[in-house]
Amino acid sequence: MTVQLVCLLVGSYILGSIPFGVLVARSQGIDIMSIGSGNTGATNVMRALGKGPGLLVFFLDLLKGLLPALAGRWLFPDRQEFWFLAGICAVLGHSLSPFLGFRGGKGISSALGMTVGTSPFTALGAFVIFSSLLGTTRFMSLASMIGVASTVPLSYFLGDSHWVTGGYVLLTIFVVIRHRANIDRLRKGTEPKFTFKKTIQKPADDEDNGGGDGMAGVGAVPKPPNSPLAAEVREEPPGDESAS
Repeated sequence: MTVQLVCLLVGSYILGSIPFGVLVARSQGIDIMSIGSGNTGATNVMRALGKGPGLLVFFLDLLKGLLPALAGRWLFPDRQEFWFLAGICAVLGHSLSPFLGFRGGKGISSALGMTVGTSPFTALGAFVIFSSLLGTTRFMSLASMIGVASTVPLSYFLGDSHWVTGGYVLLTIFVVIRHRANIDRLRKGTEPKFTFKKTIQKPADDEDNGGGDGMAGVGAVPKPPNSPLAAEVREEPPGDESAS
């Protein structure tokens, strides 16, 4: 069992490390880590490329958390904490990808997938809370943090393993830490609101230059200070990325 568990956790981390946001954006000739928030998740991709690519990245990132949890269910049907561990390794891989110099997204989409695979009713309740807050406030970061935090009481009252409930506490702390800049902007009233519309304009001369040193250097194109993209980056506060 130990060998199976180690292989599951390592494989989950590697799967989670695949930077789908970078790959999808690169297919459109954009280095997603050099524009907007610089984050690799669905929100920044949606702002740069529009609703379609953004939703594609969201579902791919969700699967990164869901599939390891389902694999854990299959390998260890009586150990819910192992399902959670597999999914959380994928979340860590997404947020701290070795392909991107241990950078990545905030982990919300992958965490949702992990929760669906580990405790579906907890995931449903948390998603309803997240969706309600996003619809009323349009602050993705606020809705994401409260949605993740809601998994703790939901997990407890719905009868999940105590280990899993404790895991949701640690996940909440991790997500809040990843949202430090968003919390600061929420306090100052400068946090941008979420929209499905494309808000970052790609300059006419933004071409994929290829090459680069691995994933971290994909499609990096220097931009002059007065370019349209530079103006957009100045308007977009850094680090605003949640659903990823």
